[in-house]
Amino acid sequence: MLSEGGSFLKGMMMGGLFCLVLSLLGSFRPYTEPGTDDHHHHHVKAPSKDELTRLSESQMHELSNHVRVSCVIMVQPKMLIYWAAAISTWSKHCDKAEFYTSESSKALEAVDLKEKDDWARLRKALKHAYDNAEDMRWFFVAQGTTFAIIENLKYLVLTKDPNEPFYMGNVMKSGELEYVAYDSGIVLSYGALKRLVNVFQDQEKCPERGRALWKLSEDKQLAVCLKYTGVFAENGEDAHGKGLFNSKNVDSLISESMKENPNNVVEGCCSDMAVTFNGLSPTQMQVMMFGVYRLRPYGHDFHDSLVLLPPQGSDND
Repeated sequence: MLSEGGSFLKGMMMGGLFCLVLSLLGSFRPYTEPGTDDHHHHHVKAPSKDELTRLSESQMHELSNHVRVSCVIMVQPKMLIYWAAAISTWSKHCDKAEFYTSESSKALEAVDLKEKDDWARLRKALKHAYDNAEDMRWFFVAQGTTFAIIENLKYLVLTKDPNEPFYMGNVMKSGELEYVAYDSGIVLSYGALKRLVNVFQDQEKCPERGRALWKLSEDKQLAVCLKYTGVFAENGEDAHGKGLFNSKNVDSLISESMKENPNNVVEGCCSDMAVTFNGLSPTQMQVMMFGVYRLRPYGHDFHDSLVLLPPQGSDND
């Protein structure tokens, strides 16, 4: 009888503990500093051409030289072919491109972080990018399967102050948490990265290994840590409100548009000023480089008021 009673009490205690854990998980909310909601913007739009016409020639020249992007590209030796494709294509247009890996490769050069955990590795990469920022004020975080058009990214942030905390891309929602999807690319201003690196030191708010009971993917964990500092996810859009960061490749987006917008496929597909696409094969990345930087229809002249030149040494133009 005593044995049965002990088992019963033990079961009651275990059940109560389980309910407590569920309650804690359900009530978990990242702490935010008082008053930070006042700075919560949901959308960041690229300037319209009308806005640019109001700027003087000297202002335009200053802006075109001022916006410099550091690309933080996360790669893995097991995906060497994508790593090589990123090196030979879009990353050449970053003002600074650094590849970060979990282990070194004899074939390609990268910063070996010697870290298997995805979130811990991303933290170390962002800290390294911040410590070596020099004159870089915008940081673009991408996976090896992402294809980016850096000039369009520069256009998006052209009139934004990088010392303000911007965290933008393709915003998704998980419960009450809004975060920028990793597979579409993540943009951080210097101001946001500075706050992030500071909160890295607080293991209660931003643990390096994540909380065991509610381990999050690295893009969600990043959003949680930034939210503690008053920085919220913002959706990058063109002047017409169309999203600029895509988690799919062009083929998929066009196929979807053909089904949903058969009378206006191109308009329904994606923005003319798109910044990223994802899920391209290495061969498709090379084709995209040709289409974006080389192919020009005869008889059509493009007179953009602003010129955003790639860094010296880029041989893709």
